[in-house]
Amino acid sequence: MPRAAVSPLPVRVDRRSRVPLPAQLAVGVRDLVVTGVLTGGSRLPSTRALARELHVSRGVVEQAFDQLSAEGWLVGRRGAGTFVVAGAATRSPVDPARGPRSRAGGVGGSGPVGAVVLDTGTPWIEPRHDAGWRRAWRDVAARVPSRRYPDPAGLPELRAAVAERLGRHRGLTCTPAEVLIVAGTTHGLGLLLDSVGAGAVALEDPGYRAAAATIRASGRVLVDVPVDREGIDVSVLAGVPADLAAVYVTPAHQHPLGMAMSGPRRFALLQEARRRDCLVVEDDYDSEFRYDVAPLPAMAPLDRDHVIYLGTVSKTISPALRLGWLVSSADRVQQLGLARAARHDHPSEPVQQALLSMLEQGHADRLVRSARRVYARRRELVRYRLAPYGDVAAGAAGMYLTLALPTSTAARVAARAASEGVVVSRLRAYCRTSTRDGLVIGFGGPTDAQLERAVGVLERSLAERP
Repeated sequence: MPRAAVSPLPVRVDRRSRVPLPAQLAVGVRDLVVTGVLTGGSRLPSTRALARELHVSRGVVEQAFDQLSAEGWLVGRRGAGTFVVAGAATRSPVDPARGPRSRAGGVGGSGPVGAVVLDTGTPWIEPRHDAGWRRAWRDVAARVPSRRYPDPAGLPELRAAVAERLGRHRGLTCTPAEVLIVAGTTHGLGLLLDSVGAGAVALEDPGYRAAAATIRASGRVLVDVPVDREGIDVSVLAGVPADLAAVYVTPAHQHPLGMAMSGPRRFALLQEARRRDCLVVEDDYDSEFRYDVAPLPAMAPLDRDHVIYLGTVSKTISPALRLGWLVSSADRVQQLGLARAARHDHPSEPVQQALLSMLEQGHADRLVRSARRVYARRRELVRYRLAPYGDVAAGAAGMYLTLALPTSTAARVAARAASEGVVVSRLRAYCRTSTRDGLVIGFGGPTDAQLERAVGVLERSLAERP
């Protein structure tokens, strides 16, 4: 029999704290379970009753309970209430500021088990949206599996859904025949480089590390081009003597500095591409997550002949899906599809079907809307706390910001943070010829409590005298 409800629940929330109320409540309840105050089978007060006791909205309690249910501490039973999972109190104690390990074995990205990893690529997914993920995979399971290899250009229905979505969200009008489904943006970049003529590839410096690795793996010369407050410096690019096959850019949200490429700079880049007769590869990185105005239009509609568009669901739905798209002419897409078919280089069809289901049911849109609100709040928290210690390059978009620091300070703070279980990347890791340094602080993967703890560690480390 379930134990009687704990009422009142011995937790409190502090409205003066920077930690959001749902995160405070989740930490408090988790503490009660870990310390044995709440034992397996204990029934918690209803969300309505607990909200009344704490003088908060019912939504605050529901978010806290959803978080703890996703972490495996609580379980809801229809018509009965919310209970502590049997055996929960016998688990190894968990630092409430860190929370449990993620399904991947760490907290948000790669790093030591139990560490808080402030990486730039792990998105925040609210537990209340997990139902959409499960529903999509039930849809896949109900289908009869295909007995043939997938369409080399991608599932036709998914290509149509992506084309519709790009027209609606990015102002990029295209047909399904102009969409190639790829296993992420770097896969699309690799396929493209295999298909174009000889020539070097220019890349922003600092810039996307995976793109640099993909370019080098293709055997091409990598040309570093500096960036300024408006994006890639086209005046420097114009002086590059090398024969260029392509220029790879992240105009919506430069990676890793965060600024958007200005309108004049976009036109200047397209003029240079036409002069050289080379391609511009537009990685539409983090374009969905803009906080001040609607997402900026993509570059591709300005010149469909010279711009190849790349997109991904890694930052919106999950990097584990390994799916994205390349948009170009129908002839180029057909050529890339045939080349891929020759080596059986296809994204998984069931995974494509799952993504199609998520797009059709609105799951992807709900994730973007909720994550945008979370990222806007977290960005302000990190910026406010760390701005006194350096120049914060925080564009009005994305799930990370960059704090410019002297090399000695960046090295010291990153090392100190690692010793306290917080993994943060240095800006120099994104540079090849640039001498910039600092910290690139991702805030998508951690929970609110984990982020609060991690920012505190960075703040203390920055305040220390060397």
